[in-house]
Amino acid sequence: MKLSTTARYSLRAMSDLCVHLHSGPVSASDIAYRQNIPVNYLEQLFGKLRRGGILESVRGAQGGYLLARPANEITIAEILQALDEPFIFGSCQTEKGCENAVTCPTFNLWRRVKGSVDEILRTTTLEDIADEKISLLENLSTDSERQEIRNKALKLKGE
Repeated sequence: MKLSTTARYSLRAMSDLCVHLHSGPVSASDIAYRQNIPVNYLEQLFGKLRRGGILESVRGAQGGYLLARPANEITIAEILQALDEPFIFGSCQTEKGCENAVTCPTFNLWRRVKGSVDEILRTTTLEDIADEKISLLENLSTDSERQEIRNKALKLKGE
C-alpha cells in the first residue's frame, strides 16, 4: 500500500492553504515554497482540485486559491477522488482483480482493511488535517524553530 506523490503533495498543500486562508486567496507559489513542492506541479494539482469543485481560483495581483466550500465539508476522500487518485492496496481488493478470491484466506482481511481506510478518508475533513497542522506549529519545541518558520514566511512576503 502506497500513497502517491500526487496525493501526499495535495494533502500537504491543502492543509497549508487552510492555515493561511485568513487573509484572502493564497498563491500557489507561497504554498509551493512552504511545502517544498515544485510550483508547476502544484498548479497542475490545483487545476484538478478546481475542476473537482474543491478549490476556486482568483485572478489578479492579489489572486490565488480559495476553498470552494468550508474545510469542514471537504473530506480527504473527495480530494483524492478529484485528483483521480484511488487508494489501492493492490489487485487483492476486488474479486475481479484476484484470481484466488474464492479460496484465499486473506481476501476478506484485505477487503476489511480497505473498507476501514475508506471510512477514515470519508470521515476525515480538510479541517481536521489543518487543525493538526496548526497544533504541530503551535507545539514546536523551541523558539528557534518558531523563528525559522517566521523568517521563512517573511521571506515569502519580501520583508
